[in-house]
Amino acid sequence: MQIGLPREIKVKENRVALTPGGVGTLVRRGHSVLVEHGAGVGSGIADSEYVSAGAILGSAEDAWAARMVVKVKEPVASEYRFLRDDLLLFTYLHLAADRALTGALLSAGTTSVAYETVQEQDGSLPLLSPMSEVAGRLSVQAGAYHLQKPMGGRGVLLGGVPGVQAGHVLIVGGGVVGTNAAKMAMGLGAKVTVLDVSHRRLTYLDDVFFGRLTTMMSSEANLRSLLPDTDLLIGAVLIPGAKAPHLVTRDMLPLMQEGSVIVDVAVDQGGCVQTIHATTHDDPTYVVDGVIHYGVANMPGAVPRTSTFALTNQTLPYALKLAEHGLDAVRGSKALMLGLNTHQGKLTYAGVADALELEYVPAASALN
Repeated sequence: MQIGLPREIKVKENRVALTPGGVGTLVRRGHSVLVEHGAGVGSGIADSEYVSAGAILGSAEDAWAARMVVKVKEPVASEYRFLRDDLLLFTYLHLAADRALTGALLSAGTTSVAYETVQEQDGSLPLLSPMSEVAGRLSVQAGAYHLQKPMGGRGVLLGGVPGVQAGHVLIVGGGVVGTNAAKMAMGLGAKVTVLDVSHRRLTYLDDVFFGRLTTMMSSEANLRSLLPDTDLLIGAVLIPGAKAPHLVTRDMLPLMQEGSVIVDVAVDQGGCVQTIHATTHDDPTYVVDGVIHYGVANMPGAVPRTSTFALTNQTLPYALKLAEHGLDAVRGSKALMLGLNTHQGKLTYAGVADALELEYVPAASALN
């Protein structure tokens, strides 16, 4: 199969979907890989490295003309023209929060498999996990930076110093993002509280962190009681493929101190903070009711080299299956079947259909 690797054009998105090693693996399996000139430069990967791995260099049009296109981020509006009915698109999509892209994929008849909804039998999300790990760790760095007074923050050092209380980090959601955020925050010496709806998950976190963080059930009452003492709130809620619920509502913001910071990692899925909206690395924050909101929708793009290699480690086995077997790979894999979001004008993921109030067709039926 011919596989296209276009350059990412979302603002300050420097990741690339395949490393030269990944390209080499595909080429050795008999596939051809067409890489857009400069696709890997932002991740420190030169065109010559792709050529050495067996790739062919070309334009964006050349890369998008391939039978299968592998990306990192969802197509932006200027790329909708490349969508077509014989295209297999493998990338992050987050359609529940993007009606325009959903409409474009359905209108074009494109077959799309979303990284974030590929789900194994144990419930794990193997293609979302590496970027969730990166985003969780970055969320604390971003929050600590914007807590500084020159950035408009409260002027709080998360780790404190001897004789001065440490900052308080409240993490809403104890999954992969929340766990990695907790690791970073505790490493800085912050006081950390994690909220989650799963008692089993809270028990796990209490065990692995040896009781050094506070775990509480996620409820409106607990949120309201904790917000006045929160310096940094990290939104880490995930419902696979669906829009995130608004757990932190507008009327809760006055409970927070002026200059405190919210980093909502769930912004790709609409955010778990009602007042969040997507921002970019060029203009990452805005203020509502005195609270700084950080809503960068592609946080891992800030550390593209780490993110690119972490992502390819996980996506390559699935990309190989799709390249070698096409739609039969989807039919033969429950994990990839759950990854299918659109096919021949049909919306095949229930969470997206519910969020956008569109007709849902089960993936198995759409593929028949």
